[in-house]
Amino acid sequence: MIMMINIFLLFMMIANMMMLLSVILSKKSFSDREKSSPFECGFDPKSSARIPFSMHFFLITIIFLIFDVEIALILPIIPLFKMVNFILWMKINFFFIIILIIGLYHEWNQNMLNWTN
Repeated sequence: MIMMINIFLLFMMIANMMMLLSVILSKKSFSDREKSSPFECGFDPKSSARIPFSMHFFLITIIFLIFDVEIALILPIIPLFKMVNFILWMKINFFFIIILIIGLYHEWNQNMLNWTN
């Protein structure tokens, strides 16, 4: 038991010494602040957090999520082609594609697909 405590204390001392060395040896400057800041879509992370963000970026995110879910739903359909009835498979796929086309048409009518204002 004493040996385990000694080993634990040794590891803690080594870890603390390494952290202390990294703090001492690291070179922080104001120019590094820009590199280490997170990149946020559509606004500057160093400005006020209460400013309204661009709705354009929000809509692009929503469209990305829709098509991401679409891929997750389409991929399992492909291996089912050999396992199920062909007519049933075609009806399900046709229904799914029609829903996607209607959604794309709605986004197009709402001008969500325009990348410029």
